[in-house]
Amino acid sequence: MFRERVRRVIQPPAQENIDKLEKVVKEGNYYGAQQMYKSTSARYASAERYSDALNVLQSGACLQLDKAQITCGAELSLLFAETLAKSKVPYDEDTLDRVRKIFRKFPRHSVPQHLELADDDDLQKLSEAIAAAKTRVEGCSSFLKAAIKWSAEFGAHRYGSPELHDMLADYMYSESPEVDIGKVSFHFVRGKNPKKFASALVNFMGKCYPGEDDLAIGRAVLMYLSLGNLRDANKLMDEVKMEVELKNLHFPSSELTQYVNYLLLTLQRDALPLFNMLRQTYKSSIDRESMFNELLDDIAEKFYGVRRRNPLEGIGDFFKMMGGD
Repeated sequence: MFRERVRRVIQPPAQENIDKLEKVVKEGNYYGAQQMYKSTSARYASAERYSDALNVLQSGACLQLDKAQITCGAELSLLFAETLAKSKVPYDEDTLDRVRKIFRKFPRHSVPQHLELADDDDLQKLSEAIAAAKTRVEGCSSFLKAAIKWSAEFGAHRYGSPELHDMLADYMYSESPEVDIGKVSFHFVRGKNPKKFASALVNFMGKCYPGEDDLAIGRAVLMYLSLGNLRDANKLMDEVKMEVELKNLHFPSSELTQYVNYLLLTLQRDALPLFNMLRQTYKSSIDRESMFNELLDDIAEKFYGVRRRNPLEGIGDFFKMMGGD
């Protein structure tokens, strides 16, 4: 006990260590600085000086990211978010702003275009750019997922901060060399920006494989509805149609998009028999993606109080998706 007290007393002020570590980074000793950031913040945390630990980690994450040390910066960012949870920091605007500041340090680079893939040098450049993009996205995603988990536990929405979900969705979509539109959609529907989501969907529709465009729209709308969010589901459809028209593109006309339009109208009134009839009529379109039936079960429960046959079905999907890459 006495040793622990002494150790707490002799820990120097956080700013003293922050200034010292900043010099190490500026000298180019990124790996050495990384180990020192981790050990210093761990000492503060073990002494329950969490505010000092967070200050050290935030400073280190931002500096390493500024110096394009993505792996180091991402590791410190993740530790920052995990320390928020460990120290039970309440979710508020000031702390959200600290997360925001770190997030903005993650770089954004486009994968090189118009390369001659027959040329070995160009192929090497492309390969390196793709690997770097994956590292950025994985690092930023791990950080923001930990921050979302903290926000859900300590005062934000039950699914976590909508703004953090929007940040993650936007970064995943804009920076991933191979976009998983399902994972992007998962976060956008838990955000609060259906207009930006619509822009991402329209952009995706312009470069996806044939037959994926209506699936992307259907998935997005059903995801919103499975959360009971009819307002943003309608807004998303309106925004997609508006943007498609402005860009002189074609809105995908299929049985699935027809079903989604009918579904949005049906959910505006107490019409469970019509809901079930539509589900049966458009079964072949719904069966194109395995998750659609599960989402429709959630929708039936949210809008009409229909209980699942297995009440444990669907539980844990949020955390499964949050744990995915």
